[in-house]
Amino acid sequence: MGRYSLLFLSATCLFMAACGPTAFVNGNYDSDVNRTNLMNDRWSETDMQHAVKALVASALASPDIADASRPPIVLVTRLQNKTSEVIDTQSITDMITVELQNSGKVQFIDKSAREDMAAEYQYENSGTTSRTSKKSTGHQVGADLILDGRIDSIKQRVGNNESIYYKITLRMTNLSKGLIVWTDQKQIRKLFKKHYVGL
Repeated sequence: MGRYSLLFLSATCLFMAACGPTAFVNGNYDSDVNRTNLMNDRWSETDMQHAVKALVASALASPDIADASRPPIVLVTRLQNKTSEVIDTQSITDMITVELQNSGKVQFIDKSAREDMAAEYQYENSGTTSRTSKKSTGHQVGADLILDGRIDSIKQRVGNNESIYYKITLRMTNLSKGLIVWTDQKQIRKLFKKHYVGL
């Protein structure tokens, strides 16, 4: 085989290897989960952490929580995703719930567990469980406040520059009066510049 043929074959093999399947290997745990993550232009855990921290602090300072004679009981409904991305809004509301619950100033009703509890009530009162251990309806505590919200985004691209804007809005509604007693929003803007990355 000639020298040029050997060089051509070597170059072809290198090209095919570069175009082959890739995998992320040799990973490490990040010792600081609060470290800023801007690896790409999508919603990240850093965005979630910033938004939750600001909104929870604002909610705890609201009179209906800060000045309450007892911890109000909150029912979390939903966080609407009005962005063009697939965002796990349940993860956001879970983080908000944990932070508020850990403050000791709020109690929560689990909306998603209500159907399970209703089914369990029906089972326990069907004659299958003992009279002393079965639970009956009519003893649950009602909610004082309902927490819901939405997340919006705007993306703008000009040349190699991109701007991503997120806005998370939360609100609490007094269940007895039907009035919004607290609302706030957290805005996040991230700037990116496109770079061409070689193999």
